[in-house]
Amino acid sequence: MSKPSEIGEDTKLTLDLKTIGIVIAGAVSLALMYTDLNKEIEVAKELPKPELTRQEYDLKDLLVREQIANTAEQVKENSEKLDKIDEKLYEIIQK
Repeated sequence: MSKPSEIGEDTKLTLDLKTIGIVIAGAVSLALMYTDLNKEIEVAKELPKPELTRQEYDLKDLLVREQIANTAEQVKENSEKLDKIDEKLYEIIQK
């Protein structure tokens, strides 16, 4: 078995120009994307916040209230069905 080589001051690392160019281009690309993203974030911070009009608020409130009413009706229906199932189960057990 050969002994693994150690990295030290005498270690030589050879890279061709193509590899060096790719590494530099990647670093520049990442730096440009980072700065562009920061600029977009700053622009987004300055945009006005969307306003919720009274009509939109009323429509959303009405929708929520209708959904609550529908849920209450479904719970009531399920409760009635459960009571019927309980009665039938009790009748079956009694036989």
